Amino acid sequence: MGGPQPRSSLQEIVARAKEPPLRVLPAPPFMHGAAHWSAFSFWNVGGTVVVQTNPRHLDADDIWSTIERERVDVLTIVGDAFGRPLLDQLERKSYDLSSLKLLTSGGAILTAALKQQFLERLPALRILDALGSSESGAQAAQFSDGGGKATTGDFAVAPGSLVLREDLSGVLPAGTGERGWLAREGIIPLGYYKDEEKTRKTFPVIGSKRYVVPGDRATIEADGTMRLLGRDSVTINTGGEKVFAEEVEQALKHHPCVYDAVVVGTPHERFGQQVTAVVRLRTGATVSPDELRRAAGEHLAHYKLPRSFVFVDEIVRSPSGKADYRWARERATKELGV
Repeated sequence: MGGPQPRSSLQEIVARAKEPPLRVLPAPPFMHGAAHWSAFSFWNVGGTVVVQTNPRHLDADDIWSTIERERVDVLTIVGDAFGRPLLDQLERKSYDLSSLKLLTSGGAILTAALKQQFLERLPALRILDALGSSESGAQAAQFSDGGGKATTGDFAVAPGSLVLREDLSGVLPAGTGERGWLAREGIIPLGYYKDEEKTRKTFPVIGSKRYVVPGDRATIEADGTMRLLGRDSVTINTGGEKVFAEEVEQALKHHPCVYDAVVVGTPHERFGQQVTAVVRLRTGATVSPDELRRAAGEHLAHYKLPRSFVFVDEIVRSPSGKADYRWARERATKELGV
């Protein structure tokens, strides 16, 4: 496809390490695929895996204290759900984090606003967004550092990764502006155990070639970079237009009063579905729905803006930090009475 071809995240880390062995702290709880990926990768190159005192939940002070004490080189987290409390802890207490060279995030979106805050707090840090899945392996990467402005969703694709047309008729050329499916070719799994239907859907054969399609929507820019749009399973269809939940969540999180947000589709008499935002504000913060709409409107087309807001004290996520969209949809429909 052309465009920049990233080195693997592990190659990049090893190349930049001042002296082996590397010391990595995977994100808690130690059950997410990203944590296992990091652990086994570093073990294979002779690195040391460091586990914080209490690995059952995220304790920001415990994590930063462990990094300070053990002189950890690399910290692996899962998106904003881990990034926000870690940043908040740096507001409350100072740590010697001079050993930390790289922050890696996978499994959920780490928004540009939070990346920028990490880089401002730790100017020597590099941030790696790693994109992939259990079925496809590593597919794309994005590095951010203090020398440039952090972004979200723009990736250099790894060899073997590509975007297939929406109808799965072939590979999507670069620069068309069309939306397709993020996919991978080459060495891929045989399928799901005793689930032929899911295997056919996730591992389609096009022509004589077999691909893996985990379910992410993407486009390929003219320069060959890949723009991640979001998961198809949480896409909202409003008035015939598709809105990617993650895109709206990112836009809302630019507002300083927003601590966390999950966006879902709720029933609408005219449009079928409407965009609804379930929002947790920062402690003591107050903001109106109109103000949040205006802030999000600086990054989104008008039809993508939330029509309704539901404010909550806590947003339910899985222990690994991934959003619970089923809970958010049920809570929103109950609050809105639809």
